[in-house]
This record gives sequence, C-alpha cells and structure tokens, in this order.
Amino acid sequence: MAQIFHPAANTIAKATIFGAVFIIALLGLVGTTIDRSSYVTGAGIARDQPVPFSHEHHVSGLGIDCRYCHTSVEKSSFAGIPPTKTCMTCHSQVWTDAPILQPVRESWNVNRPLRWNRVHNLPDFVYFNHSIHVAKGVGCSTCHGPVDKMPLMFQANSLQMEWCLNCHRAPEKFLRPKDQVYNMNYQPPPDQDALGKQLVEKYAVHTTQLSNCYVCHR
Repeated sequence: MAQIFHPAANTIAKATIFGAVFIIALLGLVGTTIDRSSYVTGAGIARDQPVPFSHEHHVSGLGIDCRYCHTSVEKSSFAGIPPTKTCMTCHSQVWTDAPILQPVRESWNVNRPLRWNRVHNLPDFVYFNHSIHVAKGVGCSTCHGPVDKMPLMFQANSLQMEWCLNCHRAPEKFLRPKDQVYNMNYQPPPDQDALGKQLVEKYAVHTTQLSNCYVCHR
C-alpha cells in the first residue's frame, strides 16, 4: 500500500500540537496579565480632579481624621464626599486667595457642588458597605492603601473579586482593633493570626458566610 503522508508529517503534527498548547498557554498568560494590569483595574492611576486635593497634606501634615470629611463611613454603605462647606470651614480663613482653590470658592459662591471624579468605583453588580467593614475592624489603609502618603489620591488595590476573596476567606489576617481602624500608621503585630482570630470572635464575623455569592452580589 502506498504511503499517503511523508514520514516527516509525524514530526510536523507533533510540533503543531505542542505549538498550539504553547500558544494557548501564552494567550492565557497574556490575558491574565492584562486583566490584572492597571489598564483594566485602574490601580495606581491618579484621577484628574477639579482641585488637586492632597490627602498627604491634610491627613499626615495636618492630622485630620478620615471621618471629618467622610462623615457617613460608619453608618452608611457610602463613605461620603465632603460638601464645599467642609472645605470652606478652613479655607474661608486660610489660603483664601490661593489660585489653586478658586474652584472651591466658586462652588461656594454659586452654591454648586464640585464634581469630583470617583477613584474607587465598583461595578453596579457588586454590593459594598463601608459601615459593616468599619464595624468589623477593617482599617482604611487595608483597602485604600497609605492614603496619608498620597499627594494625589489613587486606587491602591485592584478591587477585583480575587482581591476581595483573599480577605473574605481569611479575615483574621486583616482585622485590627476598632480603635485602630483610622490609624494610617497601624502595623499588624507579630501575632496577627492569634489577634485576628480573637477579633473574628469578638466582632461576630460570620466566616462561614463571607465567601457566599449573595454577600457581594445581591
């Protein structure tokens, strides 16, 4: 019987199969890298704002507590954006003629709120509640990063589902005493696992439910 394919066809077939597997794996790697990049997640990118507000200056330099501006963080799902009135509490007395603050003064004079661009913006299909995280001992810097060192605010973490689940599956690694929630200089102690387990029990964190879909998707 005549041979239809040249013997080299076996080698070509094997190389093709290997190449296809390699290409598929490479495409998967490239796709994962892009999906976790700042291009998709927005992490590490400072948004343009009507006023270049510096958390570093206000938090680290002046020692202003997070709750002074984000007034609803302990009782609402939304942390709250400060109204112009909050800004003018100080800036009606200091830096009153600074050109950089002209948008703030104009907002106050015409009674029109500043339009800030959101830095942390979860998809509509994700439910997130600031108040419950604060009540359970999750620190501001755990999610928002070293805000006190940010001249311009940017998203420190990916905010992707994988990142959220890392905490929901092992909350004891991230919890801190409630009186340290707003401490930007807080450092986890060497016995964080032991402390975390105590706080999980003390704050009634239902660990068996945290990874259920309905917790974040309602």
